[in-house]
Amino acid sequence: MRIALISDIHGNEVALTAVLNDIKKAGVDQIACLGDVVALGPLPVSVLQMVQDLDCPCVLGNHDAFMIDPSLVHSYTEVPVIVDSIEWCRAQLSNEDLDFIQTFQTCMEINDSRDNKLVFFHGSPRDYLENILSTTPANEVDEMLDGHTALVMAGGHTHIQMFRQHKGNLIVNPGSVGFPFKEFVGDRPPEIMAHAEYAIVTMEQNQVDVSLRRVPFCQKLLKKSIEKSKSPVQKLLLKQ
Repeated sequence: MRIALISDIHGNEVALTAVLNDIKKAGVDQIACLGDVVALGPLPVSVLQMVQDLDCPCVLGNHDAFMIDPSLVHSYTEVPVIVDSIEWCRAQLSNEDLDFIQTFQTCMEINDSRDNKLVFFHGSPRDYLENILSTTPANEVDEMLDGHTALVMAGGHTHIQMFRQHKGNLIVNPGSVGFPFKEFVGDRPPEIMAHAEYAIVTMEQNQVDVSLRRVPFCQKLLKKSIEKSKSPVQKLLLKQ
């Protein structure tokens, strides 16, 4: 079984197109989306349609939740450009778009043909805002996993690629399709790298292989899409 993990697309159609083309070349049995599909990037509606067309399992990320309940953003940030961008993004979406986002699940489990379990989430199984990093202390990871165990556990949110073994669980973060960070910065503005990120998990017999992949794409096309967008965050993105 080969599963492609995509996460944190954030309305970047150019990057998502490059990743899906790479996935097609690689060949997979399934795609799973780990959340944060639309907000912040220039083309939320077309990206959401692309994800819907994939007919894949989708996890609810924090930015997805902000589309369903706009008031939630104020418990996350009060930075004006981010709040305004999220409000702008939500205004672009139709009721049908919002209905699709409401089908996203906070935590999902699937099993392969050998009954090996995979768990998918955004930040952690208990909270889409939590950060699981390579440097997160083991006792804190225990708390965030909230009793879940699986052969592979996969989440996004940090925009940082990661592969970590934790007490027998393999924890994978595919990074960000739309805006991969050069380093985890917390509340500071991040430096965004000029590629798209995703991962492929291969499970054959009793072996597991995790491939963290980086895909180049045309930065000029992304710049053009940002320039045409009326998103309040466009000026911040064009500074990168």
